[in-house]
Amino acid sequence: MRWFSIIALLVLATACGSGRAPVTAEEFADRAREVAGHWRDSAEREPWVAGFVPLRNLTLEPDWKSTPRWVGRSEINSAWRLETGLPVEAPAPATLRWADGGTLSVPVLTAAAAYAGLSKPKSFADEKCPAGGCRPLRVVAVARGEATVPSSRGEVRVPTWDFTVEGVPRPFRRVAVDPAAMGGPPRPLDDGIQEVSTYEVRAPTRLRLSYEHGVCDTTYGARVHETPEVVVVDVDVRDDDVRVCVAMGRTDVVEVTLREPLGRRVVLDSGSGVPLLPKSDVRLSGFRNYDPRRS
Repeated sequence: MRWFSIIALLVLATACGSGRAPVTAEEFADRAREVAGHWRDSAEREPWVAGFVPLRNLTLEPDWKSTPRWVGRSEINSAWRLETGLPVEAPAPATLRWADGGTLSVPVLTAAAAYAGLSKPKSFADEKCPAGGCRPLRVVAVARGEATVPSSRGEVRVPTWDFTVEGVPRPFRRVAVDPAAMGGPPRPLDDGIQEVSTYEVRAPTRLRLSYEHGVCDTTYGARVHETPEVVVVDVDVRDDDVRVCVAMGRTDVVEVTLREPLGRRVVLDSGSGVPLLPKSDVRLSGFRNYDPRRS
């Protein structure tokens, strides 16, 4: 009886499906023009399509499975201890190369600047040091390296500074590109909700959209607005006055046909106004209060 009551409360508490207000064709057209115009005039547009916009922390995640547990606790509490000299010379600029043939020359940080970024205090610590203090992260060597990171233009090889810590199997790696040469992630427009999460190019004029909705919603198809620079997409999802529904969401796909081949045009989500990345789990709506350049 108790479990039945809990389930009943969950069902009744979500009696309106996703709660998403229906958007008419006219409303979508107005919103799509607004989104396209905002992107055209945005300071974030040029770095996104022609610069380097990182989509992960500049301190690269280590392989935690092979890393002692104390390391994570010490790292989150910034228990660093530098026990080696750092190269003082300023490295030459590096050339970033993308799969589509695009390139970009970027300045490279000194080892000292990279170490300052690696070791700076965190704004929070979800696992405090024990009473006796954290075990220090003793940096005993430093070397130049390279790593592959996700960016707005796809994965790209970037220079790194690699810091060897005593007792840790692999070095801590910090992206060595100067953050001043990076672009920032586009922010959602008007705090809009991102519905379409990613897309796949099925043919030059056909996209498969991946989108999220409530399990009791009905999908009536996808909509598209095209300009020479962008493709704005939306999925027509309605709850059809559902009165009772479980508190669950689901991910589905739907296809949309374009008038012209996608080419190099940017695909934008109409709800949030943010650009979408092809076949990616990166959702820019989650970057509302996060900028990798400050990580």
